[in-house]
Amino acid sequence: MQNEICKKNSEKKLEKNRTLKILYAGSPEASARTLEILLERSQGVYEIAGVLTNPPSAKGRKKDLLPTAVGAFAQKKNIPVYSPQKLDTDFREVISALDFDILVCFAYGKIFGPKFLSLFKIGGMNLHPSLLPKYRGPTPIPAAILNMDKETAVTVQTLALGMDEGEILAQEKIALDFTETADLLLEKSAMIGADLIDGVLRECARLGKMPQGTAQQGAASYTKIISREDTLINWNESAQKISAFVRAYTNEGGAFTRIGSVEGETLKILKCVPFDKDEIENKKIALPENFSEIKNGQVAAADKQNGIFVKCGEDVLCVTQLQRQQRNAMNYKDFLNGNKNFIDTVLF
Repeated sequence: MQNEICKKNSEKKLEKNRTLKILYAGSPEASARTLEILLERSQGVYEIAGVLTNPPSAKGRKKDLLPTAVGAFAQKKNIPVYSPQKLDTDFREVISALDFDILVCFAYGKIFGPKFLSLFKIGGMNLHPSLLPKYRGPTPIPAAILNMDKETAVTVQTLALGMDEGEILAQEKIALDFTETADLLLEKSAMIGADLIDGVLRECARLGKMPQGTAQQGAASYTKIISREDTLINWNESAQKISAFVRAYTNEGGAFTRIGSVEGETLKILKCVPFDKDEIENKKIALPENFSEIKNGQVAAADKQNGIFVKCGEDVLCVTQLQRQQRNAMNYKDFLNGNKNFIDTVLF
């Protein structure tokens, strides 16, 4: 039932090798990058005839209303931009009159209902940066990093009524080596995704319809919208897990800890690497003699060659970039110069 609209649309057929008229839906910077690549490669096979994005939002100290990254890019390229608050009847009438062939979506931010999906002659496709059906939902990249997966993927799927439940049209796996950050992995996914979407659109033009997809196989898992408290570091975890935690939230304002009073000033940990016992011995890190007795989260040592060392539930975390509340981000050397008594501080 949930895929009926998309299946009906995919059964519709257009004249083969005609230029496809596309409505591109997206909002953040990564989606704008994918849009840019598609524009460069369209070559008369398809046309980005309009962009659907979130409404402008208040940003900066002056709270000026600014367009999304996708909206701003489309404006520069003179592509019509649509940014409704709701995909309601009035807006559906606007889109219906424009006679789009296909909807292409990457990180738009709203759910498409059956009435909206029915407006596109051959349906819609969605770019999702995960190895579907694993990590359906809004935050698949942080989930893959947090769980220390050995691989993830970028997937192009048909747009279905259920969240990320469409058939797979194209997919490319990405090997992970436990150094990836969410921002860089998202950027890589945007570029790979553009290649995949371009290939599927060319197939749509050749066939005059949506190509046959493959049903997702295996158990599905779901991600959630990340709140600020979700990015608070738990120093009782292992250094390896905390390192993954920091890398997972580079797109969410940064993982943070607290410092100072019971209320706690926030301190962002922006870059770090885990050090196990062998690493500590090989690099001759001078930890205090009572290291086994100090608290998890306590700043145990620092050196000029490596960084600031914080005790964790297992091993130590070597912090190389950090940021105090309402201050600029600093490398560890500059940070220590301005925070002379940081050693022995307990982070929580």
